Amino acid sequence: MRDYPIEIPEIMTALRLDLIKVPPVIRYCSGIRIFGRRIKSIVYTTDIAIIRNIDADAAIAVYPFSPHPTITKSITEAADIPVFCGVGGGTTQGKRSVQMSIFAEAQGAIGVVVNSPTPKETINDIYKTVDIPIVATVTSVYSNVAEKIEAGAKILNVSGGRDTVEVVRSIRKEFPKFPIIATGGPTDESIIETIQAGANAITYTPPSNGELFSRKMDVYREKERQQSLENE
Repeated sequence: MRDYPIEIPEIMTALRLDLIKVPPVIRYCSGIRIFGRRIKSIVYTTDIAIIRNIDADAAIAVYPFSPHPTITKSITEAADIPVFCGVGGGTTQGKRSVQMSIFAEAQGAIGVVVNSPTPKETINDIYKTVDIPIVATVTSVYSNVAEKIEAGAKILNVSGGRDTVEVVRSIRKEFPKFPIIATGGPTDESIIETIQAGANAITYTPPSNGELFSRKMDVYREKERQQSLENE
């Protein structure tokens, strides 16, 4: 037993003071240990600049277009944290998703993400082909979760909008120990509720580049205004 307070030393430089920080309450979740690495917070973005400047444990790179090797390569090469890469499942299925999974694994992805409509056959083909976990997206309580798990999914990614907590709770009731990633929502309260419902890790949507630049411009304008007043 330690008889001294536990403090976390922090190293920071002037050029990294704008680092985006995920909500601290995410640390209350258990996390998911993948290949020895414990992951609790996952930033939801494909923006390389944000991935390089956030303190999340990992990134989930999915987007509303057919997945392309160039995008996967760019993100995994630039990221300094583990990346879960989207490999389709909606418009893109079958052999194309399997090929994208092979490429994602070769580029160093820690896992591949399939969309909610992905057929069980595609999930199973990916499972038989790559040696990284398949993350299957679940969007509602009507999703056939058991089918996804039986096909080879190793993690569930719950993205149920306002119903996310209900979906997580429903899955946790049926599968008490299965790994669940879930969107935490915009507030500390919603994140805590999602964790209490059974989520092991939380995805966080950061401010956009436009929002961050707008805030910085406001700071610059205020600084110029203050300097002008001092010079009067």
